[in-house]
Amino acid sequence: MQAALAAGLVTMVAAAAIWLSYELYRLVVQPASIGSLPIAPGGVDLELPHAMVTDWFAGAPVYTGPNGERHPHPPASMAILWPVYGWPSLATSMVVYLVVTLVALAWIVVVAVRESGATSPLERMFVAFVPLATYPAGATIGNGQMMVYMLAALLTTLLLLRDRPPGWGRDLAAAGLLLVSLAKPSVSAPFVLVALVMTGGMRPVALLAGAYVALTLFAASYQPLGLRDQFAHFLAHASRIGALHDDVNLHALVTWLGLRSWMAGASAAVLALMAWWLWQHRRCDLWLLIGVTVLATRFWTYHRWYDDLLVVEPRVTLFRLAKGRAHAPDRRAGALFALTLVLLLAPGGLYLLPPPWVHAYVGAQVFLWISAAVYLAMAARSEVAERALRSAGLARRG
Repeated sequence: MQAALAAGLVTMVAAAAIWLSYELYRLVVQPASIGSLPIAPGGVDLELPHAMVTDWFAGAPVYTGPNGERHPHPPASMAILWPVYGWPSLATSMVVYLVVTLVALAWIVVVAVRESGATSPLERMFVAFVPLATYPAGATIGNGQMMVYMLAALLTTLLLLRDRPPGWGRDLAAAGLLLVSLAKPSVSAPFVLVALVMTGGMRPVALLAGAYVALTLFAASYQPLGLRDQFAHFLAHASRIGALHDDVNLHALVTWLGLRSWMAGASAAVLALMAWWLWQHRRCDLWLLIGVTVLATRFWTYHRWYDDLLVVEPRVTLFRLAKGRAHAPDRRAGALFALTLVLLLAPGGLYLLPPPWVHAYVGAQVFLWISAAVYLAMAARSEVAERALRSAGLARRG
């Protein structure tokens, strides 16, 4: 076991060093090629929101402008993204983005190590490189995407609600962090449900709702279109983009079935089902809730390959289960951890493999992710049953 961990650590250190260096180079330098090898343009998802946010607050029409169909973000996102992407020069926005993203990535590593149940120095080093050595961590940075700091905000929120007693300081901090993550509701909305079912979670979510409405009205006032028309354009653009992307998710499924108009309804149904499941399992170990929520979030609407950074977090849950942090040690969790990790390692099959091998790679990923979701849901169900048995035993003794 120790030899396997050591070999895996060496592999991950090499993957992280090469991949993160390449993606940082792609973001900052933005070369068209390396030698004779053409590469994908870097920073595209930094340039787009920078133009979007600066145009928005300058009063230029964003949803109906020349790049309107490339901006599937609601009005409040413009205000939330402004502190990172809204600086007058793109160079300044890049510096701010890099600082925020690298600090957030370091915090994700700290949380992973602390929460994983790793005990030995080798185990802690191994877990530390799990986020760093995956293809979505580098791809997110190379593109200038927001996923890293959003994920850090979401994790910090849920840990605050778990570890701190209810109070105005905790609740305001949790609401503020959730607000940051709502720059991209397709990622963060399911996690708001997790916060809502946690002890003392109602007030932070109520504060969040009030702040989100206020930011929506504030941001909407800068555009020539009325608020109703802004949301109509936002939903139309989001629906169009969700149908176009070649990915495995609920939107792609209903589009393939010829039911494109059902996309919003299907996602709403999944969100309602998640709310019901979370309420039924609200007293379970938080990382079980995170693991199931992450995997459902990955499929409930469209995502790109850099959003697979989400799927890194269930690795923490599986490692906890394999180590027996919340339950008895389970070899099935260890096997799922190892297999899913292999398919997340940089640079990833989407980058390296041609058809038809890339389709087999994606199929294996989807199968393993669904298997992990089912396994974690069953673990949560077992925990609920154990709690019920303990409660019944205590009642009989009383």
